Amino acid sequence: MTHNPLKNTFTTSKLLKFALPNLIMMVFLSLYTIVDGIFISRYVGTLALSAVNMSYPISSLELAIGIMLGTGGSAVIAKTLGEGDKQTAKEDFTCIVVVSIIISLFFAVFGIIFIDEILTFLGTSQAQFAYCKTYTTILLTFAPALFLQCIFQILFVTAGKPMLGLISTVAGGLGNMILDYIFMGHMGMGVEGAAIATVISYFIPAITGIIFFFFNRNGSLFFVPFKFKLKMLAKVCGNGSSEMVTNLATSITTLLFNILFMRFWQEDGVAAITIVIYLQFVFSAAYMGFSIGVAPIISYKYGAMNTTQLKNIIKDCIRFIIFASITGYILSMIIIKPALSIFTNVDSRVYLIALEGFPIYAISFLLMGISIFASAMFTAFSNGIVSAIISFGRTFVFLVCGLLILPEVLSSIGIWIAVPFAEGLGLVVSIFYLIWGRKKYLY
Repeated sequence: MTHNPLKNTFTTSKLLKFALPNLIMMVFLSLYTIVDGIFISRYVGTLALSAVNMSYPISSLELAIGIMLGTGGSAVIAKTLGEGDKQTAKEDFTCIVVVSIIISLFFAVFGIIFIDEILTFLGTSQAQFAYCKTYTTILLTFAPALFLQCIFQILFVTAGKPMLGLISTVAGGLGNMILDYIFMGHMGMGVEGAAIATVISYFIPAITGIIFFFFNRNGSLFFVPFKFKLKMLAKVCGNGSSEMVTNLATSITTLLFNILFMRFWQEDGVAAITIVIYLQFVFSAAYMGFSIGVAPIISYKYGAMNTTQLKNIIKDCIRFIIFASITGYILSMIIIKPALSIFTNVDSRVYLIALEGFPIYAISFLLMGISIFASAMFTAFSNGIVSAIISFGRTFVFLVCGLLILPEVLSSIGIWIAVPFAEGLGLVVSIFYLIWGRKKYLY
């Protein structure tokens, strides 16, 4: 049996080295959508870019469930491995993958049948509708690839193979970029080409995972015969509920953003917030990638009752998140103008709307890191309730309150303030639970 790296003693450098592949992997995952946006904006136009964003709540809902199964499953599997029950860990792993495929097929069938009704509900304008329907239908058709990508990218880390997840994700990201250029730049396929390039990039890590976990019979995790365990699946969903809530909330808040920006700036406003959210994807993906990368270590050490390692690991994680938050904010303010110019011309209305609001919005980059880590940490401890409270507060309750109240009081500037407002309150909640958890989990 191959040695599982989760057994190792982790110094600061070893911890960062272990988490780095997952961090880079999540950043590349965020680039899938961003690269599509750049090519769509440049080759088709900002109207098409705004149309694609109208369907983002659907993709976000899919990601919500995929990440829930992946992160919740990782906590259960890693803890089981830490307790020494390797066979049960393999059975649970196989069950989780199969369940994800079943759910993804439901999304594909239901979404395609009711595509017109769904897009109308999301507020898609007549000008956006044709672009949005083409793009969304293709992505829904290949929903299983997206689900498997989410599952495997997280469980590669649990299996002690973070580099494999990184390589497959980087390959998918590079493939997406190249295919976007070919399909839209040379073949003139428009948003259809963007969608096809995206689903092909999903298949790269999905197929890599299927092959690896089917044929690598010497690893700590691989496919085995299993039985559906409703209690285990309920625990997985509970553990991963915070990550699901985060992405589900993103789906709802994106809808609210689209409605508000359409009210104040019409389609140009939707295109502007789309670009700003794309930039946020990179930073939040970095925090999420690091947090998911270290979560199996926390689960394993917790299962093995290695409290000395737990204390050192969590201290190092918090120090890293604080450093990354400050660095990320400074970097975002430096790159904002050239980043915006990649999407649209500097004299365009879309550019000016985004540039005006970004300095306010970017304050959230300073605040979100600790909350993302705290949520992932409590998931790793199998405390899905606390994890969900942290995520639900910052990504839904506080943000929805901000979006509903602040624009009414402060007009359009209130929309931009809503995100740092929500992240600030979320940070307060996270710090409270980080202090509360020290006695309970002995870190």
